[in-house]
Formats: sequence, C-alpha cells, structure tokens
Amino acid sequence: MIPALVAMVSGPFAWAMVTAFFFFGSLNGFVLLPLYIHQLGGTEASIGMVQGIYSGTGIICQPLVGAWIDRLGRRTFMLLGASILTAATAAFMVTSSIPGLAILRAVHGMAFSAFFVANYLYVVDLVPPARRGWALGIFGLSGLISTSLAPLFGEFLVRHWGFKALFAFSTLLAMAATAGAERMRDVRPPALGVGTTVDVFRDSVRELWRLHMGLMFCFGLGTGTIFTFLPTFAEALGVRGLGLFYTAYAVAAMLVRLVGGQLIDLRGPRAVIIPSMFVQVGAGLTLALVAIFISPTGHVPVLPFLFLAGFLAGGAHGFLYPALSALLVDVTPDNRRARAVGTFSSVFLLGNASGAVAFGYVAHGLGYRAMWSGLTVLLLLGFLSSLRLRVGAPTTLVPAA
Repeated sequence: MIPALVAMVSGPFAWAMVTAFFFFGSLNGFVLLPLYIHQLGGTEASIGMVQGIYSGTGIICQPLVGAWIDRLGRRTFMLLGASILTAATAAFMVTSSIPGLAILRAVHGMAFSAFFVANYLYVVDLVPPARRGWALGIFGLSGLISTSLAPLFGEFLVRHWGFKALFAFSTLLAMAATAGAERMRDVRPPALGVGTTVDVFRDSVRELWRLHMGLMFCFGLGTGTIFTFLPTFAEALGVRGLGLFYTAYAVAAMLVRLVGGQLIDLRGPRAVIIPSMFVQVGAGLTLALVAIFISPTGHVPVLPFLFLAGFLAGGAHGFLYPALSALLVDVTPDNRRARAVGTFSSVFLLGNASGAVAFGYVAHGLGYRAMWSGLTVLLLLGFLSSLRLRVGAPTTLVPAA
C-alpha cells in the first residue's frame, strides 16, 4: 500500500487533490452560514431553505454536467466551477439579506456541480480499476482535511472579526482552486460521449431505481441534516468550540480510509456499506439522546457527545462515499459513466436538500428532539434497506420494466 500511496502523491493525482482541497475548503466554511442567518433574524425554516437551495441547484445541474462533460472535457468544468465559486463567495461580503444569501447559495450549487463531477471523473481516469475504491478513498482525504480545518478556522474568524472575515478567507481559497484548475490538463480527450438526449434522460431515470442510489439518498439525508442544523443546535445548548465536531468527523473519516481503505477492493463494497450505514444510525441516535436528556441549563457537558456524534458520522462517511462510488463505477459501462456520476451525486444532494428543508420545518415547529429522533428513524430504515445489497449485479428497488 505504501509504494502505491507514494506514487499517487506526485503528479496529476496530487495536483487534483490540492485543487480539490482549496475548492472544498472554500465551500466548507459555509457550514457556519446558519449562524449568520440566525444573526440576520432567520428561523430554522429559513436556514433549511437557504441551505436546501444549494443542494437543490446541484440536483438539477449535476445530471446536465454529467451529460456534457465528455464532450467538453474535465478541465473545462473544473475551471468553470472554481471561477463561479470565486465570484459567488466574494459576493457574500456585500450581501446581508436572506433572499440574497439564498441566491448566492444557488450559485454555489452550480459551482459545486461543475467542479465536483469533473474532478471525480478526472481521478477515475487516472487510477486502475483494481485499486479504484482505495484510490477514491485516498483522494477524498482532500475534502475531509478541508472539512476538519475550514470550520475550525472559520469559527475563529467569526468569533474575532465577524462573518465578513470568513467570506474573505473563503474567497481566497476559491481563487487558489481556480489557479489550480487552470494548470490541470485532461487525461483523456474530450468529445467521447453524447450530449443531452431523450435516451440520456431515460437512462438517468432508470438509474434512480438502483438500490445504491437509495442508499446514497439516505446517506445524503443524514449528512445534510447534521451539517445544516448542528451549528444552531449547539448554539441553543450554549456550546463553544463547535469546530471540534467537524474535526472529529474528518479525523474519523480519514482514519478509516487510511487504515481500512483497501477493504473496499479486497472484500467488496457491500462488506463496508452495511456496517457503515449502521454507524450513521448511531450518530443520529447520539444527537437525539442529547436533545432529549440534556438541557442548556444542566451541568452535563455537551461537547463530548457532539464529538462522539461527529466521530461516528465521519467514520460512516469515510467508508460510505468511496464504497458507494466504487459500486456505481463498477456496474456502469464506460460510455454512461459521466452521466451516472452526475445522477449519483444529484441523489446525494437530493438527500441533503430534503433533510435541510423538511427537518427545518420540523425543528421550527416541534423542536430538535423531534427532528433528531425523526432523522434517526429514517437512517435506521436506510440501514435495513442496505441488507438487501448482494455481491454482483446491482439490486433494483422495483422490478425492471
């Protein structure tokens, strides 16, 4: 494993990781945006809508990106996404209305869609199929490291200089990502696929009924809800140092990929997907128990439980994303891969958006106890569904037509 890792930390693979680190570092600072919306007078419902619009835009854009990316090239979309991110993030410094924030988050969704699908496929082009699950897990460390650092440093900036400082810092990171994307070159030539057609749309709809798509939706539902409402939940409990949750999340995800990343290739995706879905249930249950039994005026320290929830959720993430991604790539023909990746990522964002919007209203109307409890029940249903995964051909959710 070590020689292969050394070989990957140089050349195009390493440069792709560095560029992704800056891109996602810029985006990950916006996990603190719910606190800014609260500061502007917004409710949990407003927070859910603003954050949900980001994911909702990606749901629409990513299948379109997937349909065109072979024709125009990976580098084109990576550069486009990073450039859009730079402009939109800079605009946050002069925007202080909730509708304005929603519009800019929609633009963020466009930027993420263009960059992520292209960046992901660029890495798939670089690595051999036999090491695909492990390589995708290692590559994902770039986003996870930014997940651990950006909220931690962002919280420091907000506490000392306010949200404008956070937005300025995120803009600088986006500019660095743009510079990185400009230096990259396509591994394979463009114009290998087809554009958007009725058949492309039909294939995308058919893909939605695969079991791995349903599991990706459930995974996205959990991460979207946790990342959207944890800042305001912790604030309501009087917690400071929230960045430690994201640090625990990222550290756990990185540990499972570094220590057990080869399990996906050696044992198959199913061997890690099922237990990881169960661990994600544990993260939701931890937050539900905190909401039910711990009050802001009590003497029980909250931060250790949030740290535990972050560690569990991050550990699940560390295996789930590369395992589900490897499963998708393994069962998808090469000429349909770009479109399938776009649809797959859209399903994840659909889960994000559904969690942010639906549970925003639940939290606003019924409180965090009901919200975290409801999320835990849905994650448990996702785990039970994962037991249907079989080795070999992908399982369908309904009989094929």
